Amino acid sequence: MLGKRPIWWYSATFLSFSSPMEMESLPNGNSAAAAVAAAAAAAAAVAPSSKLNQLAESLKLEHQFLRVPFEHFKKSIRANHRIVEKEMSAVISGVADAANGDFSRDEAVHHLNSLVSRLQGLKRKLEEGSRTEHLQAQKCRARLDHLESADADNLSDWNNMRLKRILVDYMLRMSYYDTAMKLVESSNLQDLVDVEVFHEAKRVIDALQNKEVAPALAWCAENKSRLKKSKKAKEKEKCGRKASGKHQILISSKFEFQLRLQEFIELVRAENNLRAITYARKYLAPWGSTHMKELQRVMATLAFKSNTECATYKVLFEPKQWDYLVDQFKQEFCRLYGMTLEPLLNIYLQAGLSALKTPYCYQDDCTKEDPLSQDSFRKLALPLPYSKQHHSKLVCYITKELMDTENPPMVLPNGYVYSTKALEEMGRKNNGQITCPRTGFVCNSSALVKAYIS
Repeated sequence: MLGKRPIWWYSATFLSFSSPMEMESLPNGNSAAAAVAAAAAAAAAVAPSSKLNQLAESLKLEHQFLRVPFEHFKKSIRANHRIVEKEMSAVISGVADAANGDFSRDEAVHHLNSLVSRLQGLKRKLEEGSRTEHLQAQKCRARLDHLESADADNLSDWNNMRLKRILVDYMLRMSYYDTAMKLVESSNLQDLVDVEVFHEAKRVIDALQNKEVAPALAWCAENKSRLKKSKKAKEKEKCGRKASGKHQILISSKFEFQLRLQEFIELVRAENNLRAITYARKYLAPWGSTHMKELQRVMATLAFKSNTECATYKVLFEPKQWDYLVDQFKQEFCRLYGMTLEPLLNIYLQAGLSALKTPYCYQDDCTKEDPLSQDSFRKLALPLPYSKQHHSKLVCYITKELMDTENPPMVLPNGYVYSTKALEEMGRKNNGQITCPRTGFVCNSSALVKAYIS
């Protein structure tokens, strides 16, 4: 589609280069050739400008492309910072104990040697963390360079690379990791996709599918500060005031609470009620102030048991609760890294389908060339509004070609309409006999009536 222009554009270009003032300024004897050369030069200048405009619009959709590696980079920095704080606090405390304690010479040497060993271990961790940060910074730089490299000359190659990135994103979200890696390696996309980030999610998803919550809880603990939201700050922000840190009420992501509920349910299912009660006191009671109704409902399972027929509590023991946890984790994970909740491929496809969706697409006689004749595309387009069509387009049922003034529609006596080209071809093959392909009605070509498109 790039490079194609509407008729009015060519008309305007021609008029702009054939004005009297410009014609007078051309050299004598070469006016026609110079006019053509000037028009070609101007067209070449306008074409890249249009491509650059399209490119600028495309780059607005690349927020996730830069946000994800940057969030991953920040996460590594925070993790290294926590390690330093923890280790240095322990070393400083150890030095203070050595200074204030009553140690013998050998005990003091042993104590100090243990502190030195701890510092050496910290050094190794920091070196490893530094290498990780350097690689992630390189990935951020590579993505910025990739965006800066896009211009009108290599737009086709750049779009092809973007399509591969979108496909990899879709495959990683759908857990097709091996296929995604083959595409990444064959197209040299290592710095342009987020394989490591999705592998982090894969470990948690696999564990939840195996009905294990420990990896998911560890992930919540690792990202605890990022999963928390300040309720007081949010209320203050609505009023245009900054929240005071002294009175902040921090409420963690509900995902951790749901994991705790599921772990409690599994204890009840195993009929280990005493352990379930102890677990609830330790891990569920702190959530009572914000999720009391859900907490009361789950605690009632101690009386109803896992074989209950009461619908309110029976649903808590169904296997689909684990699928719900997987979906919740995916949402929290995407939100944490600034990803779209839907795969990028779905978003781009829906953008195109929104221009194609009409009521005719859902009829049984919808042409097979229409993407919305397929169930998968229909499902994807279900939440989209119908496209607003100012002018109807008639497509021949036989040839699938557009019916217009050059190929006008012809009406059979039974009321069905087909293109002139299709009916003329049918008449030549059948000695002037026309057979309606949908009803089997037979008539002579002289019985056809031309329909006019207004």
